[in-house]
Amino acid sequence: MKRCRWTSLESLKWRWPFDLSFVFVLLAVITAHGARAQSFWSPVGPDGGDARSFAAVPDEPGHLYLGTASSWLYESTDGGESWHRLAKLHQADDLVVDHIIVDSAKPTTIFVAAWRLVHAGGGLWISHDAGKSWTESQQLKGQSIYSMAQAPSDPNILYVGTLKGVYRSENSGATWTEISPAGSKEIHEVESLAVDPRDPGVVYAGTWHLPWKTMNAGKTWHNIKRGVIDDSDVFSILIDPERPRTVYASACSGIYKSESAGELFRKIHGIPSSARRTRVLRQDPSHRETVYAGTTEGLYKTVNGGRTFERMTGPDVIVNDVYVNPSNSDHVLLATDRGGVLLSNDAGKTFRASNDGISARKVEALLVDNGDPHRMYAGVVNDKAYGGVFVSDDDGAQWKQMSSGLDERDVFALAQAEDGTILAGTNDGVFALSPGGKEWKPSKTIANTLVKTQTERIRGTKVYVEKKVKDTLREMETRVYAMDLRGDAWLVSTGTGVYTSRDQGKTWQGGPVLGTTGYLSVTSHGKLMAAARPDGVALSQDGGLTWWPMSIPKVLTRIHRIVFTQDGTLWLGAREGVYFTRDEGKTWMWVHRLPLVDVDDVYYDTTMNRVLVSSRGGDFVYAIDPKTLDWKWWKTGYRLALVRAAGGRLLAASMFDGVLVEPGSHRVEVGRR
Repeated sequence: MKRCRWTSLESLKWRWPFDLSFVFVLLAVITAHGARAQSFWSPVGPDGGDARSFAAVPDEPGHLYLGTASSWLYESTDGGESWHRLAKLHQADDLVVDHIIVDSAKPTTIFVAAWRLVHAGGGLWISHDAGKSWTESQQLKGQSIYSMAQAPSDPNILYVGTLKGVYRSENSGATWTEISPAGSKEIHEVESLAVDPRDPGVVYAGTWHLPWKTMNAGKTWHNIKRGVIDDSDVFSILIDPERPRTVYASACSGIYKSESAGELFRKIHGIPSSARRTRVLRQDPSHRETVYAGTTEGLYKTVNGGRTFERMTGPDVIVNDVYVNPSNSDHVLLATDRGGVLLSNDAGKTFRASNDGISARKVEALLVDNGDPHRMYAGVVNDKAYGGVFVSDDDGAQWKQMSSGLDERDVFALAQAEDGTILAGTNDGVFALSPGGKEWKPSKTIANTLVKTQTERIRGTKVYVEKKVKDTLREMETRVYAMDLRGDAWLVSTGTGVYTSRDQGKTWQGGPVLGTTGYLSVTSHGKLMAAARPDGVALSQDGGLTWWPMSIPKVLTRIHRIVFTQDGTLWLGAREGVYFTRDEGKTWMWVHRLPLVDVDDVYYDTTMNRVLVSSRGGDFVYAIDPKTLDWKWWKTGYRLALVRAAGGRLLAASMFDGVLVEPGSHRVEVGRR
């Protein structure tokens, strides 16, 4: 079947490695040390990320709730000027909180409907104490819920739309009954719902192909597709509360309006056809003819009931939800992809970011300035114009975007040279930021030297002579996985091989190593260099001019990261744990008591002389003493991409929650080899 389905979450389609053995090891650690209370680490930014949905407390327009795409629910008590985390509804990090309802009869009751992005599932969560505690509806447990509505005339009646169909509750969500035909081939994948403001039994349902309507609480349904282009994914349905026969519907084929309670629609032609995906429609409560349309290409607004529309933002803004303050129509909020919350105080004419307290970024790179431990850089992926590199000069209290010249590229690695130059490894090669610079410059010219054999005549005799010649210059236009600028030459690994630079990044030399690419990690110690791919390690003793295969333990099935400590010991993080060699691979030792497997990141903290390790499958940080092999551990409360150290404190880049900092009064646990 032809489809135009859209979730606006292309930026979040990632997976992480996970080994069930990690769970059992983790449980063993917790059991051994006791269930001691610990303070989780604090997310400090960069602000922003993916915002999905709004809800306001009745009669308190400045008291708002915000749903995200990472299982978190946020709260604001100042009209969206600032936010704080209220609750994480699911242990997974891919719960998309798309619909929030604050009970109109009892505002301390909150309903949250969600679906999971990476895996099948979702559900309905209910709080009766303004979000302090939550229970999950067992009848809807595991269902992907894409829509939810409360009957305006009877707040006890709720509806949800799932992949299976439409469900109704008559007791404020305590029990649910499926009211669409069981196993229906038509009324399923319900993306939008709307309830008549006067009759709780009249319900509109928008599916992934066409809209439907019931006049009797689901006993019978009929299609209301007249005037709607076939196979239209109906994202949003809006009923005029004063004139219920006026109904708006947004679909991937455009925006439609009906003056006959949905029996006949006409397409509104005010929005350009390129802005086909209108995610949400919101009516100004004080001005019925004013309707906002949040699309994949910006926010549109009509002040004349849909006869004409004006775009209020740039086309790069992806709008998931709109909130219009019922007591002040000038106050408008947008929930957006990548940009978090945007706020307007002039009815949408201008917007500014309002993400104080929201940190929902995927940080893949974290760098502490080598001259100032309070200054840090974060590399963000999947956020395009809202991403790139962010810098904080005050331990993460405030951040500013520093992405000029990166042109929306993802940043997977950051490294700093002795002179202060910073390199950013992107999905399109290396970029450099000079000390005090404000714009990133490409540092991706590959200038290899080739050895060619040619014939020459010497004293009348034909001989073969090898000569070095310059290869054709080309650009490094591939993903950069890792960088190390500490050795005699700068070192990077990319999708096309391993490269070194002896002229501070002006040119690079290299390519496939030992005939292969796919090297995910590199490290250097003077002229000694190592590069690791998932199934092997290559070693260079001459600054990357020549490479040799290194022996590795046969038990290893996937290598993730390598690093040299200051004495030249090579440490390796792999699926099977942490290993190290002091003699360039002749013998290896395993940190066998360390309760962590599937190690994704290994980092050497020179100041404290410790090896930091973490796994993307968990939320623990381990610090190993390289001499005694004793170790300490911290539980952060967040899934980790990597861990760094600065000024005696630990920092982490999380999978979904930005940069994390270790609490000052945090207690650590101690382990021994």
